[in-house]
Amino acid sequence: MDELSIRYRLLFLFVKFLKCAQNMRIINVREDYPMQQLYDLSAAKKPTNLSINSDLLKKAKELDINLSAALEQKLIDMVKQQQSRAWLSSNQNSIANYNEHVENHGVFGDDLRSF
Repeated sequence: MDELSIRYRLLFLFVKFLKCAQNMRIINVREDYPMQQLYDLSAAKKPTNLSINSDLLKKAKELDINLSAALEQKLIDMVKQQQSRAWLSSNQNSIANYNEHVENHGVFGDDLRSF
């Protein structure tokens, strides 16, 4: 390939990149879930009454399981899971539209891949 062909090829790829970049702008669709702590770590602890299976509570105490820490960790996991489900549900149409676009037009660099 001569130098002029290489330059045209690079220019073609750059223009193609710009077109794809224009169509694939990433917008923060998770504005309702900003990138911050899941909850206020400095918030005061609040005493709470719970009903727990007595045998399970006995075994947890025998194993020196910190009930407050265990519950907090499980709640963190559950809140993250529910927020992820809510995000996925509210963005399902956008995801489907993007997937359809990729199906119809491919993604940037398809012609450059060797696999």
